[in-house]
Amino acid sequence: MRLVFAGTPAVAVPALEALLGSQHEVLGVLTRPDAPAGRGRRLTPSPVAARATEAGVEVLKASRLRDPGVLDALRALAPDAAPVVAYGALVPPEALAIPRLGWVNLHFSLLPAWRGAAPVQHALLHGDDVTGATTFLLDEGLDTGPVLGLLTETVRPDDTSGTLLERLAVAGAGLLVATLDALEDGTLTAAPQSADGVSAAPKLTREDARIDWTAPAFHVQRVVRACTPAPGAWTTWHGEHVGLGPVTVLDAEGLPPATVRVGRSEVLVGCGDGRAVRLGVVRPPGRRPMAAEAWARGVRALDGSRFA
Repeated sequence: MRLVFAGTPAVAVPALEALLGSQHEVLGVLTRPDAPAGRGRRLTPSPVAARATEAGVEVLKASRLRDPGVLDALRALAPDAAPVVAYGALVPPEALAIPRLGWVNLHFSLLPAWRGAAPVQHALLHGDDVTGATTFLLDEGLDTGPVLGLLTETVRPDDTSGTLLERLAVAGAGLLVATLDALEDGTLTAAPQSADGVSAAPKLTREDARIDWTAPAFHVQRVVRACTPAPGAWTTWHGEHVGLGPVTVLDAEGLPPATVRVGRSEVLVGCGDGRAVRLGVVRPPGRRPMAAEAWARGVRALDGSRFA
């Protein structure tokens, strides 16, 4: 089939790679415009744009698909289908009508669970044991279109949103190619999503990533895992921002919520259920990430103090 691939971040690159190596022809790539990146905040092409350019594929950069020039460019390419992975913008009706077989979206959840921008983060935040990926046909709703295919993935105890999303991106790339193969063969029928089990997964904000030390220890751990690497879990100490990497839940009698206990080889913080978490990696203000015990050795009066 003739395809136009739509995607922007690094998580979409495995799908583009799989399509480039498939029997299908990638006519062009649709991605978001260049954005500031790095310390110098220089305008930088998206990871998808960079890979497409390297492969010699035409790149269309658009923040809004309603622009007449973008729509004309898509019509000129005349794709049979438009696979989508994390493009980052809604597809309007006039664009939905261009590919004869539709826009085939790869979404990183088992729809209708976790519709929205952050499905993997919400799966971890809510303690899901199993998640997965779904291919479906885009319609005018938010992740509401009929399902074409799915795969499941077990959530590991040490998964962060970064590690889980990495596995789903690779497995989902295979699912996307298989879905397009079946669409081309005419052997696949889309099935409406169930009305049961619908849940929303809006983007997690910086405030969502702030740790509430009055919460149970298991919830603190979930928030940290869900927010690693982005938007990054954090707390404050003496009014300064401290980033937190994955933590371990432990029993710690007599340690009040938010109170820090520094041991010989560990740093514990009390939580709201009488248990504690052992800090792994921390990022003090203006410094690189480091082991929590190394930070504790260089900080006076940490033991017995409180996070906020």
